[in-house]
Amino acid sequence: MSRKFSDYVLKPEGRHQVEVYLIALFYLTVLTWAVMHGLSYYRLPLDQRPYHPLNRELRSSGPIGIRLGLLGLASFGLIFLYAVRKRFKPLARVGKTKHWLDVHVVLGISAPALITFHSCFKMRGLAGTSYWIMIAVMMSGFIGRYLYAQIPRRINAAELNLQEMASMTNELTSQLQMQSLVSAHELKPLLAVPDKASVEAMPVVAALVLMFVCDLKRPFLVARVRRRALTAGGKIRTFGGLLPSPERGLEKVIELARQRSWIATKISFLAKTHQVFHLWHVVHRPFSYSFAILVCVHVGVAVSMGYF
Repeated sequence: MSRKFSDYVLKPEGRHQVEVYLIALFYLTVLTWAVMHGLSYYRLPLDQRPYHPLNRELRSSGPIGIRLGLLGLASFGLIFLYAVRKRFKPLARVGKTKHWLDVHVVLGISAPALITFHSCFKMRGLAGTSYWIMIAVMMSGFIGRYLYAQIPRRINAAELNLQEMASMTNELTSQLQMQSLVSAHELKPLLAVPDKASVEAMPVVAALVLMFVCDLKRPFLVARVRRRALTAGGKIRTFGGLLPSPERGLEKVIELARQRSWIATKISFLAKTHQVFHLWHVVHRPFSYSFAILVCVHVGVAVSMGYF
């Protein structure tokens, strides 16, 4: 039976996804308008911009420039709520950590883009220093989000322990052994993961690179399994096995194998992931706090000079 749109929206996860998409759409609309409206201005060299008709409104101190800056500033305020939530117990009970993180990521991408247009792509002086620290915070945020995804969690965001992950792996393995659609030989490349002991003996950087390579290879190994089970027409319709096929039995087996591969990989890299995640916090927090201080200084100077 086909599902209605309301079936997704009324569920908490469905509502959350819609909310995240709407937030992303709002920022995408603003940024698209900024590009379309000011492309001829932003493309000019800095020394020619004062003569452009849009300079008065698009410069950092202009009406549009200030509004873009204020929206970016408000977005950064919301970004820091994610850190505040971890230390403020009443706020910690509002919503799920995963949902807060999703919004945090969307804002973390959108706010720097807004500030880039607010600055008119001028990266000099105190504002320029703040800008590059902001970019460093954003890039480290991408790494942090990737590392966060490497640690399997329950619905309430609590980490699964090794025993729970091993139990899940064994259960998935049993289910795969009972099916007859795909042979063990065909699943072997997908289910093969680096040995836990060898990973723990690796340097941190080498382990991080290998973990990324494993995640990057997995969709192609899944596609290989799918191709071996499909006809020539099915291979074409699924773009060489990269897209799901209409064969429900096959897709169920593939999903079991993918989950088993993912969890087994996380078990092997769990110790290194925790180590890198700790190092990431050590780097990310000082950059974030220093950026917040520089933003306050920048806003204070702008207010004192009468731009607001």
